[in-house]
Amino acid sequence: MRRIAIILGHPDPDPAHLCHALAGAYAAGARRAGHEVRRIDIAGLTFPWIKHKEDFENGTRPPDILKAQADILWAGHLVLVYPLWQGTMPALLKAFIEQVFRYDFAFAPGAGDRYRKLLTGRSARIVITMGMPAMAYRFYFLAHSLRSLERNVLGFAGIKPIRETFFGTVETADARTREKWLKRMDALGHRGR
Repeated sequence: MRRIAIILGHPDPDPAHLCHALAGAYAAGARRAGHEVRRIDIAGLTFPWIKHKEDFENGTRPPDILKAQADILWAGHLVLVYPLWQGTMPALLKAFIEQVFRYDFAFAPGAGDRYRKLLTGRSARIVITMGMPAMAYRFYFLAHSLRSLERNVLGFAGIKPIRETFFGTVETADARTREKWLKRMDALGHRGR
């Protein structure tokens, strides 16, 4: 059985959003299989934005960020669910990631110009919803913002493997399609992947 932290990166707490339903379906499937699940909803967290290098390196971490870091350290698998906004993640999610994946949590200076990866032994799944077709994001836009998240944040911290799930044209999807997506997330949660 796995310990799973689901990070719901939609900045709007309204549960009617597809991201909330997808995160819920994943959690339900995981719990049914006996996995332990913790959920971090960034819309309900309180934290300042990092504005200076000194803040990033030595700034005080607010309680909500410390709790999120504890949940990530507890987990062996992370699931990050968010909508694609203007080709990337919402600004609030980016601010959360900057607060969480800091020195002495995600990485630390090592010998010479190298850094030690502090979150090794964890895997991740990134789930992105979008208005455009998923194939357009993946092949025409080359999933540029996703690649940055995978390489420059999660990979830099030592998290691997990192898997991806895209749901495209979400505004025009009918009820049957959305139900199929929820079943897919349930199955992924059940397998803890």
